[in-house]
Amino acid sequence: MDFAQQTVDLARRNVSEGGRPFATVIVKDGKVLAKSPNKVAQTNDPTAHAEILAIREACTELGTEHLVGATIYVLANPCPMCLGALYYTSPDEVVFLTQRESYEPYYVDDRKYFELSTFYAEFAKEWSERRMPMRYEPSEDAINVYKEWRERNGGDRHLPGAPRSA
Repeated sequence: MDFAQQTVDLARRNVSEGGRPFATVIVKDGKVLAKSPNKVAQTNDPTAHAEILAIREACTELGTEHLVGATIYVLANPCPMCLGALYYTSPDEVVFLTQRESYEPYYVDDRKYFELSTFYAEFAKEWSERRMPMRYEPSEDAINVYKEWRERNGGDRHLPGAPRSA
C-alpha cells in the first residue's frame, strides 16, 4: 500500500470539503492504524491538527500512549505542537511529504504570535524572550504534585512499559 499517497488523498479530500491541507496516516505492522485530516476549520478547535487527531485515535485503539513500532505519515513537516506530540509517542519513524518552504507560496496561517516563516525560531527561544508574554511564578506546592505522583508510583519516575532512551 502507498501510505504516502493515502496521506495526500486524505488531505486533498479535506480541502475539497472546506478543510485545511494537512493529513496524517499512522501505520503499524503494514496496516493503517489511524488516519485523520486537519479539522481545525471544521471544529474551531486549534488543537485539531491531523497529527494530534490521528495520534489520539491510534493510542486509543492500542490502549497505550506509545506508538513504538509505528510509522507516521504527515503531509507537511510538523508544527511544534505536533512535533511535541510525535516525540511524546515515540514512533519508529515520521515521514513528511512537503516542507514549509515548498508550500508557503500557496498557504498562510498567520496569527498574533504564529507565522509559518518565524514560528520554529520563536519556539526555540528561551521562554522569557518569546513574543507571546509569559511569566514564571515558582511554586513549591506545584512541585509537590510531582512528588506525590512519584510516591504513588513506588518511587519510580518512569511509567511501566514506557520506552526508554538508549
